[in-house]
Amino acid sequence: MLNTQASLQVGLGHDSSVVRFHTGERGGSDSGEHEVQIEGMRATLELGHSIAPPCELTNPAEAGTLLVEDVVELIGFGKFQWKLSILSGLFWMADAMEMMILSVLTPQLHCEWRLPAWKVAMITSVVFLGIIISSSIWGNICDKYGRKTGLTLSVLWTMLYGFLSAVAPGYGWFLFLRSLVGFGIGGAPQSVTLYAEFLPMKSRGICIMLSELFWALGTVFEVLLAFLVMPTLGWRWLLGFSTLPLVIFALLCFWLPESARYDVLTGHPEKAMTTLRRIATENKAAMPIGTLSCANQEHRGRIQDLFCSGYWKTTGLLWFIWFSFAFSYFGLVLLTSVLLQSGDECGVSRGYMTDGGCSLQCNVLTSSDYKDLLWTTLSEFPGLLVTVIAIDRIGRRKTMALCFLVFALCILPLYACIGRTARTAFIFIARAVISGGFQAVYVYTPEVYPTASRALGMGICNGMGRVGALLTPFVAQMLLRYSLVFSLSVYFCCSLLAAVLCCVLPIETSGRGLQETSQPSAPPQCGSQD
Repeated sequence: MLNTQASLQVGLGHDSSVVRFHTGERGGSDSGEHEVQIEGMRATLELGHSIAPPCELTNPAEAGTLLVEDVVELIGFGKFQWKLSILSGLFWMADAMEMMILSVLTPQLHCEWRLPAWKVAMITSVVFLGIIISSSIWGNICDKYGRKTGLTLSVLWTMLYGFLSAVAPGYGWFLFLRSLVGFGIGGAPQSVTLYAEFLPMKSRGICIMLSELFWALGTVFEVLLAFLVMPTLGWRWLLGFSTLPLVIFALLCFWLPESARYDVLTGHPEKAMTTLRRIATENKAAMPIGTLSCANQEHRGRIQDLFCSGYWKTTGLLWFIWFSFAFSYFGLVLLTSVLLQSGDECGVSRGYMTDGGCSLQCNVLTSSDYKDLLWTTLSEFPGLLVTVIAIDRIGRRKTMALCFLVFALCILPLYACIGRTARTAFIFIARAVISGGFQAVYVYTPEVYPTASRALGMGICNGMGRVGALLTPFVAQMLLRYSLVFSLSVYFCCSLLAAVLCCVLPIETSGRGLQETSQPSAPPQCGSQD
């Protein structure tokens, strides 16, 4: 094979210089030199017979050293990222459907199995408990054994127990199987981890934000599915049909690549290079010449790395911020039905709540209820649009802080005696901004942590968010029975404090590349956040 060699050496001489042209195959017998006299300089030019394509490493010893970040930036966003967007979005959609189904399923089971209120509440609680327990486990698996491995296993796990819960013979089995579904859903945020590691810097914020579309579409699809299935086929068929996004993901997971960043970190740069060549081919982009730097880091997915000198402050702040987003978001969802369906709005605003119904009273969802759920869900689309515009213009931290602040300001009018139209408008804006801010923290978190602990950091943060979702019913439902004022005050104070903490996060990740690795030679520092 002919090699490409082209070098030009120029130097100044006293009177005259020589240009030497070296042609022929390297090491071959037909190579030769040609000299040309040029007054005042000397140059040596060595030429080959052919030009190698840019996607081939012709001589790794002479090529430059590349980082995965450099290659991803040079290849850019293209057909590969569009496919990955859809595939990772399917798990995101499934997560939304499993959350939305709780509001549809519990009234039906309350009637069919004649369950008291605390048993109905347990159906929701066990799902969140499963997520809380598993979030760090899936993160650890993804950091130690690969993003694709952890993500695929969590999808198959969720799909299996989703099907089995549809045929549960009774309440006990149903509770157990739904907790296992929640355990599988805990791996959903790892789709964001894998997705982020294949995105160029300028596209990362917008693309991850737009994955919120799959969440919103999942909630809308679940409401429409319930409207069509529940009156005719029943809740068991609804559970079965709700696994459809997971089934599609499972059928297409053979296409899913392993993260090139993970392969480099585990000492397999050749696998990473194969993946990057594949992306360049699908995107019809030139592959830069060079070798990938290899940093084999054996210690990955360790919780203590999240609390070293470079990350302890970020980790602590993010845990509360994630908690506050989920606490506020799911709390507003639970409050909405009470605030909009109350007949005596002024009485509610003064904080007097009554519950004269029996705990075993049966009230299934009607067509108007499904319409209310649908309209409430649609508020997330404008919130997403505003956040997409803001996240790269004013930065991640300010976007999250602004969302919390606007949410808190929308809570204030709910204390007063206002009409239903005004109350609906404030609830609509509040849900729009809190859902948009919730998605912004999904952008920020994987950008903060290095590859060695990115999945674990993302998983534990998600678990803290689900703790907020687990606790919010005690405020939005139980405390609400005694005083709406106290209930609203908890959400107001929590969101206001979270807005302040967003502003004191140590770094702004907008325009910042993903960190490949921490510093194994200096564990206490764990990499720089500068």
